[in-house]
Amino acid sequence: MNRAVVAAAVAALATGCTGSAHPKAAPAPTHAALHGAQPSTAQPRPEFNLVDTAGHSYDFGARTRGKVTLLYFGYTHCPDECPTSMADVAQALRSVGPDVASKVTVVFATTDPWRDNATVLRRWLNRFHPPAPFTGLTGSPAQLAGAETTMGMPISTREAPAKGQKPGQYSVSHFAAVLVYGRDDRLATLYPSGVAPADIAADLKVLVEE
Repeated sequence: MNRAVVAAAVAALATGCTGSAHPKAAPAPTHAALHGAQPSTAQPRPEFNLVDTAGHSYDFGARTRGKVTLLYFGYTHCPDECPTSMADVAQALRSVGPDVASKVTVVFATTDPWRDNATVLRRWLNRFHPPAPFTGLTGSPAQLAGAETTMGMPISTREAPAKGQKPGQYSVSHFAAVLVYGRDDRLATLYPSGVAPADIAADLKVLVEE
């Protein structure tokens, strides 16, 4: 387990997904072909276990090892960051063609297990219609907090509903960036909000060949 995967990569990427300050990328990557934020060190692929939308145990490290993998922690009721990030990834995958897209795994882990059960999560992820379904992961609040801790992320927290909102209309503050792991099982780059699908597509073409 590496508890500093994210902490050592990019600081201050937490957002409540409510239109507050957007995260900022780290300096340009030394690998000129990659367009995301540059990790300070090439941290190894993390190890954690959650549950997929079919109800099966999902060992992230074992199931994705050796594959280009895009990992995002977010939630389905997010009004901006989460759906935008997933839509951008889906657009990038559609544009690269099946030869590249078939070599990329996308995993979305919920930060809102109270509302995001398997059915809700699967239905939401299917909206993006990439070449292959995104893997959705959920679990108990303790399991998800444990995965975030393993990643070195701040643990996601429920925000109090705004005045006039019902108790179930809360938002969730969470780390908001797509983490990209290469075939070498190291963190290659991160995509905060604002990285264009064309740039993600260009990176994927490079990463599947490295």
